[in-house]
Amino acid sequence: MYEAHFGFRELPFTLTPNTHFYLNAATHQRAFQTVKVALESLEGFIKVVGEVGTGKTLLCRALLGALQSPFYTAYIPNPCLEPQDLYCVVARELDMDVAPESRTHVVLDQIQTRLIELAADGRQVVLLIDEAQALPEATIEAVRLLTNLETESRKLLQVVLFGQPELDVLLDQPHLRQLKQRITFQERLQPLSRDEVAQYVRHRISAAGYNGPDLFDSKALRAIAHSSGGIPRLVNILSHKALLAAYGEGARQVRRAHVKRAVNDTESAGRLPWYAGVFG
Repeated sequence: MYEAHFGFRELPFTLTPNTHFYLNAATHQRAFQTVKVALESLEGFIKVVGEVGTGKTLLCRALLGALQSPFYTAYIPNPCLEPQDLYCVVARELDMDVAPESRTHVVLDQIQTRLIELAADGRQVVLLIDEAQALPEATIEAVRLLTNLETESRKLLQVVLFGQPELDVLLDQPHLRQLKQRITFQERLQPLSRDEVAQYVRHRISAAGYNGPDLFDSKALRAIAHSSGGIPRLVNILSHKALLAAYGEGARQVRRAHVKRAVNDTESAGRLPWYAGVFG
């Protein structure tokens, strides 16, 4: 593609959540620190909510990489599971051998035994659940029951939920109020500011190996910020397509005209009130 033309080692704007490209923008830094403080305080439930494309999965993976000993992490990327399946997945994440046909109470007892073993070794077990808005209601109750596992002095399991705003709607239901009341720390990821979008674009191209003069001119960066609404996923899509447009012309710098072509080719971009003003 255009890697050699611009001097990249790899594509800078892929949609795969890759912690190599993680930028500690203000909103992500705040959420990261909140989760870390909550976990260190032994809080049971923590929640991080953000719109589609704001970087929840990347933040989740960054936390997985940062939570070193004494933390022991378990990760569920797709929680659309029945309660029994959830318990089996948690058991596997805890390096347990559990027969799929085991009865629910048996698996729970085995998980508790394993958690007590880990606690005795000084380990602090954290379960991170991505896309938590997809949790079936019965499975949400199963997660709550997992956090009931405790000794006389401490919780044996902490849970961090990452989800879209629909997670808030789900937890607002009266019959789920027991879980909602246990969420003591929460954060909401915000879109990037215009300056942060410019920083984000420069950070990603640098991480991909670019070390030349400004690859995106200031008008192109402003257009990307406005047309994406500061949503990192849209920034990636528009930046990638703008690079393609520039490459197709043999250009060495991305200009506003290239971004305009990218926006016109992206249905979810450029639908904001000031769109006409950006390219007018």
